[in-house]
Amino acid sequence: MRVLIADDHDLLRDTLALYLSQEEGIESVPAADFDGARSLAADSGPFDVVVLDFAMPGMNGLEGLREALGWSGTRAVALMSGIAPREVAEAAYSMGAAGFLPKTMPARTLASAVRFMGSGEIYTPVDLVAAAGSDAGAHPMAGRLTRRELQVLEGLCRGRTNKEIARDLDVMEPTVKLHVKTLCRKLGASNRTQAAMIGKETGLF
Repeated sequence: MRVLIADDHDLLRDTLALYLSQEEGIESVPAADFDGARSLAADSGPFDVVVLDFAMPGMNGLEGLREALGWSGTRAVALMSGIAPREVAEAAYSMGAAGFLPKTMPARTLASAVRFMGSGEIYTPVDLVAAAGSDAGAHPMAGRLTRRELQVLEGLCRGRTNKEIARDLDVMEPTVKLHVKTLCRKLGASNRTQAAMIGKETGLF
């Protein structure tokens, strides 16, 4: 899988690119701005996943996303931001973005998100789901689960094992098992597989 990471913050960009390149089956290429990403997409593409910093030079907000979605051979385009409001994320998804990644997410979670998007799926961070659940009329299931339970359910919907979820969330595996048991009870699911199906079928993840 080939991944293009474009961000004008050198340390963040290079750290993410290095981390992803150490993951099996992932080749990561960095770019310092939108123009650089455009050139790489044209000269060194195609890329399976393109991750663009929402606020970097040349992006012009969602216009950069709109252009990148049309780059030849690109399978998935995601935005990454530390400050953009939820309304921007929702607009990005409506335009066809494969994900909206907060810069606060751990590198290993980012790697999981990249693999998920590279497989053709849409990645929605649990914080965005939880924020939606706090709004009147938003997804009812988000309001029934705690933030940690939503994170665990997200992992189940991504096909992650308890061990992998524990590693992603930096908690002990028995803690994940407890959260799985609790969220299954809240969702009326008999097991983790059924809980994941409920999460997907209701559009939560």
